[in-house]
Amino acid sequence: MPRIDIDWLSDHVEVPAGLSAEQLAADLVKVGLEEEEIHRPDVTGPIVVGRVLTLDKKEQKNGKLINYCRVDVGEHNDAPGEGKEPSELPSRGIICGAHNFVAGDYVVVSLPGAVLPGNFRIAARKTYGHISDGMICSKAELGLGEDHDGIIVLASSPEEAAECGIPAVGEDVLDYLGLAGEVLEINVTPDRGYCFAMRGVAREYSHSTGARFTDLGLEENLSAPLPTPTPDGFPVEVDDDAPIHGVAGCDRFVTRIVRGIDPLAASPSWMQDRLLAAGMRPISLAVDVTNYVMLDLGQPLHAYDLDKVVAPIVVRRARDGESLLTLDGVQRRLGGDDLLIADSQGGKGARVIGLAGTMGGLDTEITDSTTNVLIEAAHFDSVSVARMARKHKLPSEASKRFERGVDPRVAGVAAQRVAELLVEFGGGRIDEANSDYDVTTPPEALSFNVSEVARLTGLDLGRDRIVEILEQIGCTVRGDELLSVTPPTWRPDLTGPAHLVEEVARLVGYDQIPSRLPAAPAGSGLSPAQRHRRDISRALAEAGWTEVLSYPFVSAEAFAKQGIADDDDRRLAVRLANPLQDEAPYMRTSLLDTLLATAHMNVARGNPTVAIFEAGVVTRPEGVVAAARPGVGKRPEPEELDALMSSIPHQPHHVAGVAIPAVMQAAAGLPAQTWDWRDAIEAVKTAGRTIDLSLDVANAERAPFHPGRCAELRAGESVVGHAGELDPRVCKAFELPARTIAFEFDLDALIASRGAEPIAVAPVLTHPVAKEDIALVVENAVTAAQVQRVLAEAAGDLLEEIRLFDVYTGDQIDQGKKSLAFALRFRGDHTLPADEIAQVRNRVIKAAKKSFGAQLRV
Repeated sequence: MPRIDIDWLSDHVEVPAGLSAEQLAADLVKVGLEEEEIHRPDVTGPIVVGRVLTLDKKEQKNGKLINYCRVDVGEHNDAPGEGKEPSELPSRGIICGAHNFVAGDYVVVSLPGAVLPGNFRIAARKTYGHISDGMICSKAELGLGEDHDGIIVLASSPEEAAECGIPAVGEDVLDYLGLAGEVLEINVTPDRGYCFAMRGVAREYSHSTGARFTDLGLEENLSAPLPTPTPDGFPVEVDDDAPIHGVAGCDRFVTRIVRGIDPLAASPSWMQDRLLAAGMRPISLAVDVTNYVMLDLGQPLHAYDLDKVVAPIVVRRARDGESLLTLDGVQRRLGGDDLLIADSQGGKGARVIGLAGTMGGLDTEITDSTTNVLIEAAHFDSVSVARMARKHKLPSEASKRFERGVDPRVAGVAAQRVAELLVEFGGGRIDEANSDYDVTTPPEALSFNVSEVARLTGLDLGRDRIVEILEQIGCTVRGDELLSVTPPTWRPDLTGPAHLVEEVARLVGYDQIPSRLPAAPAGSGLSPAQRHRRDISRALAEAGWTEVLSYPFVSAEAFAKQGIADDDDRRLAVRLANPLQDEAPYMRTSLLDTLLATAHMNVARGNPTVAIFEAGVVTRPEGVVAAARPGVGKRPEPEELDALMSSIPHQPHHVAGVAIPAVMQAAAGLPAQTWDWRDAIEAVKTAGRTIDLSLDVANAERAPFHPGRCAELRAGESVVGHAGELDPRVCKAFELPARTIAFEFDLDALIASRGAEPIAVAPVLTHPVAKEDIALVVENAVTAAQVQRVLAEAAGDLLEEIRLFDVYTGDQIDQGKKSLAFALRFRGDHTLPADEIAQVRNRVIKAAKKSFGAQLRV
């Protein structure tokens, strides 16, 4: 994120003397630029200007030549005859190993108590037979760059010191060196890309404080008008045969040529200081100047060695098989929709020399021998640059700006500024030949009703105030109540009326927006299905099951561990193209796929009683049809949406549970309690009763359940779930205790079977209950559930409860038959007499005989 140097900021906007980074952060946050961090200097004083009075060179036993200096440090001097090493001169004794200075030079001195980068603390210490009461500093020691030239020599004479504005001897030198100020780092949201430049931040500071702002990115604020493009300027062509969303990759490309610069000329110290404050390392004059102007105006630039570039330059898309060695030394394979800059070595547009708006290539880079420079200031499509930067994992300073949007009108100003700085500090001259490929279009005017401000924010502002704010951010406004607003070129994010409202609210102040609770609109609340899902989860929790949530991603091993056959429809699973874990690339087709692993984790970590359930969706891709991607440039057509919907797999809601036998540990005087397969079945039946639905139970075989201890639960003729005891092999595979139970049912099917009738609350009857026990002999093939259903229908409204309490097969019953004993409870709105109960009893016996040939067992 951009770092804001206050001194640099003052080039664009008036700032008060002594403005602190904390106050700057407070001012900028008012307009939506949040503080990220305040970077304080790694150097603390006392670090002062010193003048070398004497210099005594002494060769040491190790052959090293050192200088014992007496240095005048003003008010910090030892008086004559005093100090750690007395001298007749008011000064301090300092030892230095550098040899690029002489007596009389003005130098930078760190006195005891100073702290240099790396937490290097300065103290008086004895070395080479003398006490060094301080240190004469180099650039590297102060964190100002690499140490190529020894110590810093500020001046060689009083006259030069005065001419350069060096502080007096003994005075603090940190501010002069650019080390005293704090630097504010701010957080810029993606829609505010113009704030990646001092120009943009200064504008926002002006909005916040009212300080006078001068837009140095406008041609009218230049000292001289921009040169007119000439026919002999460096030729540039754009040949984009595959524009993304119909937008050409480049709509402006400005060039300037500077000839005869000194290839060894260094960047001025003030520029290097500002680059360091912004977090950039100074490299060379040409590179530093382009980086500086980019940070200043927001326009990414690139400098080519003119003698290595063959005209014309062509901006085009990549061809398969092309590659480029970029400035970071990486060979990058190109293709797809990469946007490239190519020159014409080997043919028109044949050689790739850069990734547009991202990074240049090594073939045309600036070197120590470069004397002629070609300057590029272009405007590239943000989507093209963003895709390319992400594809090549190359988030450069240029790409960060282009993908957020760069002002297309600032390119000429930025290129001219670079050329002037190269001439000023590198010599040479600006070639009159220049070019400007410009097919940019001005921003479209937006229709904006001023009443939108009040409607969306509640701010009561007059038309004049709204127009004032819009013009303040750079918009051109025409009209009365219905305004025609043309956004400025540096605000590509302003594309609709809501964006303009946001700008008005931002500059007025979010704290001025009134807090008003909206009236809650009348509605139906939860849908019946949503209400049923919540009620079932609550009922299971009240029955002792603990709800959990697991990731819906599984491996193929999860199916095998459950013993699911290869031809089982649960084996057909969606595989993710980019899974969170490579070992779990499939979407679960059953909740038990992940719930069994969750139960294992609980058991493995010592949980003594595990009874968990999960309510969630499973993914069943049967019948899915592949659909083409419609792209993101526009809303898909209805038929494309239909195709997309058909490509989405079915995702029904399921509920599943797993419980180990131990439900409650033994306690003093109380035995341990355990669960068995009946509790798993009861959990599903509880879910049915919760939504007023009775379920029938029948034997079944289905993995991962025990072949002889598995039940299927039906709602009418529809199988909605299974419950029972897990197969011992499954318990072993998941390291669960033997006789662990489980259940799973299709919640959507359960709710659909119930229908849409509202649940009726049964009346509370207080009259005595009447009990009848009936034992019926039926064929072995007849299930108890079938008999129970017929008895319940025949009993009618008087039946309160029916329960199977005994099943008998033996010598007292014919071969191939069984006895089913049911307990029936009747209750009515009156005391039931014996004859009425007898009528009901006879009715249910006749119904059983008619349906199953049942005989009453006596």
